[in-house]
Amino acid sequence: MNCNDVDKALVDWPVASRFSAQAEQHLKSCMRCQELVRAVSAPVPGEQPSPTTLSQIEQGILADLHAVRPLAPKRYFFAAFAAVFVCIVAVGVIRLGAFAIAVMSPLQAGGILSALVIGGALLAYSLVHQMVPGSRYRIPPKLLSAGVIISLTVAIAVLFQFQQERNFWAKGWACLRAGIPIGILAAVPFWLLLRRGAVLSPGVTGAAIGLLAGLVGTTVLEIHCPNLDGWHILVSHLGVSVLLAIAGFVAGWAAEVAAARSFGRQRK
Repeated sequence: MNCNDVDKALVDWPVASRFSAQAEQHLKSCMRCQELVRAVSAPVPGEQPSPTTLSQIEQGILADLHAVRPLAPKRYFFAAFAAVFVCIVAVGVIRLGAFAIAVMSPLQAGGILSALVIGGALLAYSLVHQMVPGSRYRIPPKLLSAGVIISLTVAIAVLFQFQQERNFWAKGWACLRAGIPIGILAAVPFWLLLRRGAVLSPGVTGAAIGLLAGLVGTTVLEIHCPNLDGWHILVSHLGVSVLLAIAGFVAGWAAEVAAARSFGRQRK
């Protein structure tokens, strides 16, 4: 046993704490190793929090401590999100009319509506899990919103032809102006459902709920608008979902920043 052996043993302190007889004999005769062992085994000084600090922490915890009602099973919330989606789509179609169904082929109608329904179901499923801290996700929420938008873009590119048309922006603005209010209307009950849970990432969750509400408006426009130009559908119909997703992210991020500032002022 020499100094190098002691140095290696101290890399793994649980091993070093059980030195053999040879190591103990070496330590008796080596001043360098004695100083090294004392330095490693010396307790780390730490400042204990003052009673005033502990009292402030206790008051901060107790101020917001209250009993909460347990959440209903996740399947109930998923059914509620789905019911809101279907009901508002139905109201929007009744209000605006279903002119697109008559001009789309069965493949186009079935393909785009299936993509919208699947995207909405995945977002609703993710939101239900985001309401419960500690839930496991099959698809990370940060990637799901982007994945839904990309999938719908691909579906539109495959199902519809892209062509130039006159008054593109005027026609596009008309659909945006019709679809965004429908999405905002859907966002209200979605938000009321979401408030019953505990959201830990307001920005990510805000983007998801904004996109889900936007898909309601996009679905209504796909059933209503007879314009089958791919550019029009991509910009004006899917654009409703993208704009509301951005708005939801900004609203969630602003709420998170406001909560952080409020907590900082309370600590002071």
